Amino acid sequence: MVSSTSTLHPMMKVLQGTLVLLLIQSVTGSTDEAAAIAPPPPPPPTPTLMRLVNSDNSKCFGRVEVLHSNQWGTVCHDHWRLEDAEVVCQQLGCGKAVAAPREASFGEGSGPIWLDNVNCGGQEPSLFDCQHPGIGKHNCDHSEDASAICQGTDNTPTPNPPVRLVNSHNSRCFGRVEVFVGDRWGTVCDDGWSKRDAKVVCQQLGCGKAVSTPHSASFGEGSGPIWLDNVKCQGGESSLFDCSHKDFGRNNCDHSQDASVVCEGSL
Repeated sequence: MVSSTSTLHPMMKVLQGTLVLLLIQSVTGSTDEAAAIAPPPPPPPTPTLMRLVNSDNSKCFGRVEVLHSNQWGTVCHDHWRLEDAEVVCQQLGCGKAVAAPREASFGEGSGPIWLDNVNCGGQEPSLFDCQHPGIGKHNCDHSEDASAICQGTDNTPTPNPPVRLVNSHNSRCFGRVEVFVGDRWGTVCDDGWSKRDAKVVCQQLGCGKAVSTPHSASFGEGSGPIWLDNVKCQGGESSLFDCSHKDFGRNNCDHSQDASVVCEGSL
């Protein structure tokens, strides 16, 4: 007579193994079904293909540079418009475009000029996705490098009005002229600075008539960007930005030439 124990023993081993496997799967959740519905891993971060270069270490304004073939290069300003700058600002997380300066407003770059005749609609994910004649095809030199000035991050407050007079006496009606562009304050060069220009500032600040227009950083030298140069107002404009001036950031000055204003309200 054959023992029933020798017959059941291998079957018991199989059952025990199956129970152990089911127990592990119930604890870890590592079933084929769970693996099938598990979400895929997130894609790797997209490498930075664009930057704005300036002397103030701000990522939201400066000369436009793009990365191609592991080498940074510039963008020519031919047909450069606010819609093109908009693509740059959005890609960098810097809000909306405020201005699209031309003629190397933030200094001449070096190396290749990767893009020219860029034509964006404003919604493209990258300048490379906009219309252009081809990477590296251009008829420019670095005196034509394009720039962009962005509004800044969503946390950047925009003052109203975007002009102030800075001095050591905490008076708002006389001092060094500073204007707010993009995400920071900057100064105004005194080239051609006149009583008509000062009149616009005083009226914008509610400080009455303009009394004088001191030149040569009379209230001390500022810092950061020099936003305006060769300002030419008629006197009735509502803002310095409405007056004739070079592109934002384009100047041939240093802070020893910061313009100032003395308004009637300070007397």
